[in-house]
Amino acid sequence: MLVLAIVVIAGVLLAVTWTEKRQARQLEGKLPFESSLGTDSRTAVVYFSRSGNTALAARHVAARLNAQLFPLEAPDYRLGLSGLAHALKDANALKTEPEALPNITPHVLDLTPFENIWLGSPVWLYSPAPPIWAFLEHNRFDGQHVVLFNTFNSHFSDEHIETFRAKVMARGARSFEHRHVLRGRMTQQLPPDDMLQIIEDEWLDRSEASLPARML
Repeated sequence: MLVLAIVVIAGVLLAVTWTEKRQARQLEGKLPFESSLGTDSRTAVVYFSRSGNTALAARHVAARLNAQLFPLEAPDYRLGLSGLAHALKDANALKTEPEALPNITPHVLDLTPFENIWLGSPVWLYSPAPPIWAFLEHNRFDGQHVVLFNTFNSHFSDEHIETFRAKVMARGARSFEHRHVLRGRMTQQLPPDDMLQIIEDEWLDRSEASLPARML
């Protein structure tokens, strides 16, 4: 039974790894976007993405809001079996050890020029991925409106979102909201264009000035 369980787990991890790599290849050419550091936008989009889905969402939001875009890098979570194992291990550890945060680059940004901060990540084990928690730990949001946005496969826990909200508010934010899009199970993923349409309809179908209307 033990051998069978190990074989099943290994098979699942290999299947997830294959699916993630396939997704990354499919998304590589979708919506390339590089924000200009010279823009006078009052919105920043900071995000971590592993297979590219959250990156696609972040780039779409940044393009639509003329925002400055800041990707976070976390080398421990690169695509592949080792990165997936690290991701699952760290996401699980974070539930009982909030201080167990990964190394990210950049870990600090000057956010003072911005009024609105969008923070994006996938959901791992029902919680935003560890890199966005690490960014939260190292930065402040004094007087800013913060939007946490997630793409995910199954579910997220309201408890984890509430904990994230409390930390954001404790770091000076004036308001907070959560936006999310369900991509579906690994074998039944929402097509990228459909995901972007949901983001357009449910996240961006209002002016930036009205963002606080759905504060949590």
